[in-house]
Amino acid sequence: MKQKIVLAFSGGLDTTYCAIYLNKIKNYEVHAITVNTGGFDDAEVAIIKKHAENLGVASYKCVDVTKKYYDSCIKYLIFGNVLKNATYPLSVSAERMIQAITVADYVKEIGAIAVAHGSTGAGNDQVRFDMVFQTMIPQAEIITPIRDLKLSREAEINFLKEHNVTMNFEKAAYSINKGLWGTSVGGKETLNSKDYLPETAWPTQVTKTAKKEICLTFDKGELIGIYDEIFKNKVTAIQTLQAMAQPYGIGRDIHVGDTIIGIKGRVGFEAAAPIIIIKAHHLLEKHTLTKNQLYWKDQLSTWYGNWLHEGQLLDPTMRNIESFLTDTQKNVTGKVFVTLLPYRFLVTGIESENDLMNNKFGSYGEMNNSWTGEDVKGFAKIFGNQNTIYNLTHNDKQ
Repeated sequence: MKQKIVLAFSGGLDTTYCAIYLNKIKNYEVHAITVNTGGFDDAEVAIIKKHAENLGVASYKCVDVTKKYYDSCIKYLIFGNVLKNATYPLSVSAERMIQAITVADYVKEIGAIAVAHGSTGAGNDQVRFDMVFQTMIPQAEIITPIRDLKLSREAEINFLKEHNVTMNFEKAAYSINKGLWGTSVGGKETLNSKDYLPETAWPTQVTKTAKKEICLTFDKGELIGIYDEIFKNKVTAIQTLQAMAQPYGIGRDIHVGDTIIGIKGRVGFEAAAPIIIIKAHHLLEKHTLTKNQLYWKDQLSTWYGNWLHEGQLLDPTMRNIESFLTDTQKNVTGKVFVTLLPYRFLVTGIESENDLMNNKFGSYGEMNNSWTGEDVKGFAKIFGNQNTIYNLTHNDKQ
C-alpha cells in the first residue's frame, strides 16, 4: 500500500516533475494541493486541476486562503508600512508563508507521512517552506526532488517526455508570480545589476493616462472604502484599487536585496494597490500618531518585515509585534486623497477627526495659541542645559 505524500502544486514544470517522480519512481500516493493567495481565478484553477489529474495524482485540492492571507499577514504589513529596503512590499515572501502553513495543515488533515515542494536549491522559498514544515509537522519527511537531484530544466523536460507528459515546455521569457499583494516579474534583466525590465515584460500594460483623483477611507488602519463605497471585505477593497490603478503603470519597480541564503538578488514587481495603500496609510498616521509612536513603529516594523521575508512568521515575537501594531491603529481613521497619473501617483492630503495638526493649538511657522515667548525661552534653556554644561566644562580642552 502506497504511503501518502502532500505535494505543493502550482502546475508548472518543477511541480509537474515532482508529481510524476513521487508517484512513478518513489511509489507515493500523491495528494496535490494548490494554495490560492489571490493569484488564480476559477478558470485558471480548473486548468491546474485538470493537469494534476492527468498526471495521475490520487487527489487534487485548491484552497483559497486570500482572506486568511489578509487577516494574518497583509493587514500587519499595512499597519507597519512595510517596504523592504524602502521599496518592496514583500509580495512573494509574505504569500509563501501562508501557502506553507496551509500545506502543513493539509498534511495533518489527511495523515500524510511526507510533504514535497518544487523549490530549487538557489532561492529563498526552499528555506521558507522547510522552516514552516519543520515547525508545524516535524514528523513528516520533507522531499524536494528538484533541489536534491540538482536537476536542470532540460533534465526535467526529458524525464516528463519519457513518461508521456504533454504540456507547454517552452520557457517563458519572464517568470510571473501573482498574488493579492503584488506580482513579481523575473527575467534576464533581473539577473544582472544594470538592466531594467522592458515595457512588454510587465504583466499589466499601461492603458490609462488621464489624471484621476480618488479618495481612500481607512478605519483603524485598514482600507475599507474607495470614493463613497464601503467594502465589507477588505480583500475586495484591495482588488478594486488594484484594478483601478495598475493600468496607469503605478507600483512598478525592481527590488534589490539580501536573500536568506546570503546572496544579493533582484526581482521586478508591479504592486499598484499595495504601494498606494502603504503611502496613503503612512500619511494618515503622520497626522494621527505622536512622534514616539511613529518612531517605535518604524523600528519594530522594519524588524517585522525582515523577519517575515526570512521565513520566520511563526516566531512568537511576531505575534507580540502584531499586537503592538494593532494597538497603534486605534486613531488611524479618516480619508486620504490620492491622484493617479501615468507611472506615478500623488498623496495630496487627509481628513480625520483625529488629526493632530489642529489649528486651535497653533499653526506651524505662523502663530501659537498654547504658550508664550517666555515659555519657549525657559523650555529652550532647560532642554539644551546639558549641552551647555558640557561645552562650558570642555571648552578649554577643544
